[in-house]
Amino acid sequence: MISIVETTIDTDAVLRSVEDPAAGGIDLFIGTTRNHSSGKDVVYLEYEAYRPMALRQMEEIAAHVDRSWEIKHISMVHRIGRVEIGEASVVIAVSSVHRKEAFEACRHAIDVLKRDVPIWKKEFFAGGSVWVGAQERHKK
Repeated sequence: MISIVETTIDTDAVLRSVEDPAAGGIDLFIGTTRNHSSGKDVVYLEYEAYRPMALRQMEEIAAHVDRSWEIKHISMVHRIGRVEIGEASVVIAVSSVHRKEAFEACRHAIDVLKRDVPIWKKEFFAGGSVWVGAQERHKK
């Protein structure tokens, strides 16, 4: 299951999608919206994506993980649109025979997704908003 959704992520469905009788472990990462960032109170987030490219890159991440670790299954779901405090923005699940591979593969998947996939986050505060990462790109 590789998808981008505009509604609440069904974490149970993501978990079920990687179940396998041969799996001895499942690692589940849930990235949630926190109520603060850079010393400011966050009210909510909004995500935008270039969906065709983002999905293609998520598929490539999954294929790389499958080649690099002995996993059974991997699923990645990212939400776009408005995401309230405490809600999941991204859910990644990886099953494998042993827990070590599940942990390592899941960690790699979220790190590469956040770094490379064209999904952008905007933080909204009581007095304004900011695109996350935009400040770093303009410092050069």
